[in-house]
Amino acid sequence: MLVIELAEAVPRVAIQQLRDFLLGASARFEEKRVGEYDLNIHAESLGVTDAGDVDGRRPFLVSLMGPGIGGEGIFEAEHDDEADQESLIGFTPTHAVDVVAFCNSPVDHVVTALLTAAVMEIIGGVANAELREDQLSLVAGLPGIVATMSDPWHAAYGSAEFLRAWARQPGFRLMK
Repeated sequence: MLVIELAEAVPRVAIQQLRDFLLGASARFEEKRVGEYDLNIHAESLGVTDAGDVDGRRPFLVSLMGPGIGGEGIFEAEHDDEADQESLIGFTPTHAVDVVAFCNSPVDHVVTALLTAAVMEIIGGVANAELREDQLSLVAGLPGIVATMSDPWHAAYGSAEFLRAWARQPGFRLMK
């Protein structure tokens, strides 16, 4: 899972653009509510040409949350124990998007990063990625890094460019 932190509510026009993108990139698309989509993404629609031994259709949930859009309780629970994000990324998130993969093969990690990057290009925001301790030095030199932290846990905040660069690294893997 990756989280996109947002400084403000996403305008309705951007939500419609997100919906249109996801609909076009998906083999299966279900809109659970405005801003929440259960889908099977075509890995190749994100540039993944080698899905290994798995089907190129990968199951995901993309869920916009925060005041006025839904998932407010989840948003609050996810952000209750966060460090002072304003000092790290320049704002205190008011909304977020969770991009959740429902499989755990190597291709799912790559598709999660690339899908999150594509969503960010539509709605903006900063990706919040938890890291293993051994990944801190690897991501520190990548383009698009906004900030890293190591306390109370390891994390990197970055742009769509960062996610794409990280996904190209040998052995790339997200935290569960």
